[in-house]
Amino acid sequence: MGAVQAQQASASVRSEQATARLLVHAPDGVGAGKTIWAGVQMQHEPGWHTYWRNPGDSGLPTRLNWTLPAGAQAGAIHWPAPHKMPLGPLMNYGFEGELLLPVALKLPAELPAGPLKLGLLAEWLVCKEVCIPERGEFSVELPQGQPLNDHAAAFKAALAAEPQPLPGVKVQARQAAEALQLEIDGLPAGWRGQGIEAFGADAGVYDHARPEQANWQGERLSLALPLSPQRGESPAELEVVLRAGEQTGSLRFALQGGWQANAPEAAAAPVQHLGGGAPASPPAQPAGGDVGLLAALALAFVGGLILNLMPCVFPVLSLKALALVREAPHERHVGAAAYTAGVVLSFVLLAALLLGLRAAGDQIGWGFQLQSPTVVAALAGLFTLIAMNLFGLFEFGNWLPSGVAGWRAQRPWLDQAATGVLSVAVASPCTAPFMGAALGAALTLPPAQALAVFAALGLGMAAPYVSFALVPGLAARLPRPGAWMERLRHLLGFPMLATVLWLVWVLGQQAGLDAAVALLVLLLALAYALWAWALRGWGWRLSAAVVLALGWLWAAPSLHQPAGAPAAAAAPAAGWSAWSPEAQQAAIASGKPLFVDFTAAWCITCQYNKRNALADAGVQADFAAAGVQRLRADWTLRDAAITAELRRLGRSGVPVYALYTPGRTEPELMAEILSVDALRARLQALQK
Repeated sequence: MGAVQAQQASASVRSEQATARLLVHAPDGVGAGKTIWAGVQMQHEPGWHTYWRNPGDSGLPTRLNWTLPAGAQAGAIHWPAPHKMPLGPLMNYGFEGELLLPVALKLPAELPAGPLKLGLLAEWLVCKEVCIPERGEFSVELPQGQPLNDHAAAFKAALAAEPQPLPGVKVQARQAAEALQLEIDGLPAGWRGQGIEAFGADAGVYDHARPEQANWQGERLSLALPLSPQRGESPAELEVVLRAGEQTGSLRFALQGGWQANAPEAAAAPVQHLGGGAPASPPAQPAGGDVGLLAALALAFVGGLILNLMPCVFPVLSLKALALVREAPHERHVGAAAYTAGVVLSFVLLAALLLGLRAAGDQIGWGFQLQSPTVVAALAGLFTLIAMNLFGLFEFGNWLPSGVAGWRAQRPWLDQAATGVLSVAVASPCTAPFMGAALGAALTLPPAQALAVFAALGLGMAAPYVSFALVPGLAARLPRPGAWMERLRHLLGFPMLATVLWLVWVLGQQAGLDAAVALLVLLLALAYALWAWALRGWGWRLSAAVVLALGWLWAAPSLHQPAGAPAAAAAPAAGWSAWSPEAQQAAIASGKPLFVDFTAAWCITCQYNKRNALADAGVQADFAAAGVQRLRADWTLRDAAITAELRRLGRSGVPVYALYTPGRTEPELMAEILSVDALRARLQALQK
């Protein structure tokens, strides 16, 4: 939806939904070391509303971003008590009519002479039947020295409307079943016997749509607030705002015993839907909530097993399995252990890097390395090397000095471990069934448990090869060695080249056509260098080095593009629109079904689903017949908004398919590998 943008040096903005003004109040004057008040005053048009700091089941709170003189500090918003705004099965908290959100601004001890410049970027979501994200940029200049009292009454009323702590009140809080049970003593005498409204100030904790239960027992108020099934870990302190008639007050208290998180991600970083009819709570099946450690370990192991069938991994596994027929039993056992160690350690190290970067504040998920054009180009080079090796153009061992080659020959397990590392590298673009839930859960667990889930993924991936190596009956079923093995080796080089072509296409999606052509030139130079080097003449080897260097010098400028830089991405396919938080909230608020495809060009599973299921003529007809809106969230390059939404859904990577249906507060997450029949059946059910 559109946004409202103030003109430079404006103190107010107006839209068809609301008028916003920047007000300033300085009863003691504007000067060094003084505290002044400033705030946004909202005048909502009839029927329109904005949201409280905890918006409830949908919406977003108003955000204020101040531009102040050096050394000045802005305090928190002084929020008034909200009103309940039911909408179908949802309950929102917000404001209608006139509203002022005051903030205290502490000026520094020293100020330059002249007017004080004050700037504000305000963002709010205003809703009726639809929701519109709006923003205003405000700028005012305040003369120093003299008091500013034009808006004294407005600020006095706004500060008086803020719920204040209730003195002498004692609160005992505990979890009782799926509710927060409060026993409150010492409330004002005038409150006793009145109806009480309660507003939990902490987002992601309560089931707002279920009514609270308030009962007076003499002077004690017994209050039960329903808890959200997707709540996170219990906060150290909770706040609840109470309203009794026209009186309000706030309670801060600690919870006795606390509770375990049902959906840790929801509490860690709540990312709420924005529509008036939009769900804000996490989905019905978040990995972090419904998948415990043991289940995550099992899902990761099964996902690792299936990963071996992915097109990048299968050729490597096939060659390793066939090589078993040439090995003695003891060699098989040692090789299996080394291969497993290489796979598991690679997954654990990659997971540790992912967890470390997330802890440092990076908005990334599984597959984050493939959001870098440099990594994609490097993988294309690696697959080219593998293909040339499979074609017999060169052997890695022949490039080693004789001393190193002899040392390596005495330790064949090193090759097996290296193959395990290689298998993880080539598997990184793939997401197998069950992996999404497992990895989403892993990123909500403590670090040690998260690493255990990734280790289970590695064990699952290594299991087929280990089975052939350790179970004599399975190895005996393999074909006898022969010339056919060399032909098969050559044949398996072609899937590797197909993967190279796909990676070139991915790079084109990320960094544009010039970068894709540059990569092809570099790969051509690499192929020539491998061929020429194998001829062993110094002239040929010199030409190999020169051609490779020239290819690199020509290609490097086009390939060097930071992850997250804008690329010339293709427009969404017919029937699809580009995803954004605003587009999603508007689509959900319309009351029609919504299907969101979280995808990436480097995700093989995503591309398979896009071409097999989502492009199916019957599926497209069912989308149209059911009136389903479609959004595509392209995660090919790093996108913090998409990462945050994936995290809210309990997932750490793509593909993810979310179906939002009217009347439900949570999206339905579909399988990682889409079935045409299953997808059509679900869409046809929407038509009934």
